[in-house]
This record gives sequence, C-alpha cells and structure tokens, in this order.
Amino acid sequence: MIQIAVLDDYLHIAEDAADWASLNAEVVFFDNTIHDLDDLVGRLAPFDALVTTRERTRFPREVLERLPNLKLIAGTGRRQANVDLEAANELGIPVCVTTGSATRGNTTAELTWGLVLALTRHIGWEDRQIREGRWQTRVAEGLGGKTLGILGLGRIGTIVARYGKVFEMDLIAWGPTLDADRAGQSGAEYVSWEGLFSCSDVLSIHVPLTDLSRGWITARELELMKPTAFLINTSRGPIVDEAALVNALRTGEIAGAALDVYDEEPLPVDSPLVGLDNVLLTPHLGYSTGATVRQFFKASVENLQAWMAGSPIHVLNTEVLDHCRV
Repeated sequence: MIQIAVLDDYLHIAEDAADWASLNAEVVFFDNTIHDLDDLVGRLAPFDALVTTRERTRFPREVLERLPNLKLIAGTGRRQANVDLEAANELGIPVCVTTGSATRGNTTAELTWGLVLALTRHIGWEDRQIREGRWQTRVAEGLGGKTLGILGLGRIGTIVARYGKVFEMDLIAWGPTLDADRAGQSGAEYVSWEGLFSCSDVLSIHVPLTDLSRGWITARELELMKPTAFLINTSRGPIVDEAALVNALRTGEIAGAALDVYDEEPLPVDSPLVGLDNVLLTPHLGYSTGATVRQFFKASVENLQAWMAGSPIHVLNTEVLDHCRV
C-alpha cells in the first residue's frame, strides 16, 4: 500500500479537511517541523509521497538523495522554495503545487495591515501593560500623512498600497521590475533603493524569496532608515539579515519591527528577537487561515489522485515527467 505523509499540520485540521480515504493509501499526519536532517530522513524514509504545508519543512538535495522511496512531493501554494528543484528533477521526483484560493482578497495583505496598526499604535505592548497594572505607557503618532514604503509592488504589495491610501498615507515603492508608470497606477511614487529606506515611516516587504532577494536588507539599509521608522515583514525571513535587524532594534536605529516570518520556523524560544520589547512577533499567519489551509489539503488530495492514476497534474518541474520514479 502506498504510504503518504502529511507534514507540519500545526493546527490539526488536515485530517478532517479532505477525503484522504479516497486515496486507498496509508496516510500519516505530523504536527511538528523537524530541522535536523538526519531526524527528518529517519521520519520520512518509508513514505512514497509527501504533502507539505507551504515551506515549513525544507528539502535540500542532501535530504532528497536519502529518500529513495520518495516518488512525489505534493506541495501547497504556488511556489516551492523549500524544495531543491534541480535535485528533484535529477532524482525523478515530481513536485506539485496548488492553485486558486478559497478566500476573497488576500490574507497576507490583511495581516500586514493588522501588524502595521498593532505595531505603530503599540497595541500588543499596551495590552501587556494593562495586564500588569500600567496605563498608557508609549506615545503613538498615527499614520495619516506618514509615508508608507513598499518593497515589491506586486499582487500583495498593490493591495497593501490600497490600504495605505485609505489611511491617508503617502506611498513610495521600489521593486526589481517596477517603474514609475506601474508605481503610479497604485498611487505610489517610484523611488530609488536608498530612497525607499531613508524616506519610509513604515516599510513593508512584499517580494518573494529568491537568490536575488536573499539577504537584501542588511545593516546598511537599516542604517538608512529613520530612528522613528517601523519595518514590517510578512514575506520571508531571509530577505532581512536577522542579526543586523536585531542590532538595529537594540540600538534604536529603527523604532520597531513586526515580523511574521523568520530564518528558522518555528522561531526558537531562545531567539534574540523574543527578548526585544520593540518587536511584534506572529507565527507565520499570513496565508494561514482555516479556509486557505483546508483548500490546500483538498487540492493536494486531487494532486495525489492524479499521480496515483498515472497522470500527475499541477507539476511545477514538468521536465521530470519523462523520468519519474516508479
């Protein structure tokens, strides 16, 4: 019987989200992420197919090469940055994706704006102060008339820009393929890389993690920011040099940060970010609504059914189809 592992089901909703019984396979659900590569290989060695939850578990070449039984990765979401696709191609492992969404709008843009408000108005901080018997301990200035900088004015960044207009913020943007005309369509001024950091009162990141964007924001960029500025990251942790960010927050180079993504997830309890009182932390909630995750698993069952029938669908690395593992 085919063995399938469903990974990183933190919320314990996968089993009831889709008709796994229709696969006539042995399906095992895991609710935690393993970072140690030897332990990960030990867990996954028996399985023919893996259903991943976005990018929670990473599959570098050294893991894929040690999983000889693995014949399919049924990934969720449009990108699979957690998988070494070159290695998957060489090893004959198709990597599937899911398309479409069960929700209107964009959940990551919604969370971004929640973080903007919570950080700039010190909502999480003041909640803790009330519970400890203190009242109004930090001054907030509001958003109207301030400058919202957007790094990456794509699908999500464009929605965030619309929210910024509602709050009467001035908009500036920079992106690797952005120009003045496209920025203007969203009501934003196209600025230079340096101008994005030096002029923003709130800077929000909305670019995918690629070889280009990895480590983009360094100590130099953070030094360009105003000491009153806030950084929001709901994209991917490694876009920002985490050590440089911790230093900027400790020394007051910037006023604060709100982070939904990290270099290592789940965020270790001993991370220096946890001890800072000017950073707001959420556990990668951007896409993770119940409706979205349930849709992921339903679509994954459809991908598994097609693969088991011999005709894989929604394959990201289509070049692998002529030499799949059997």
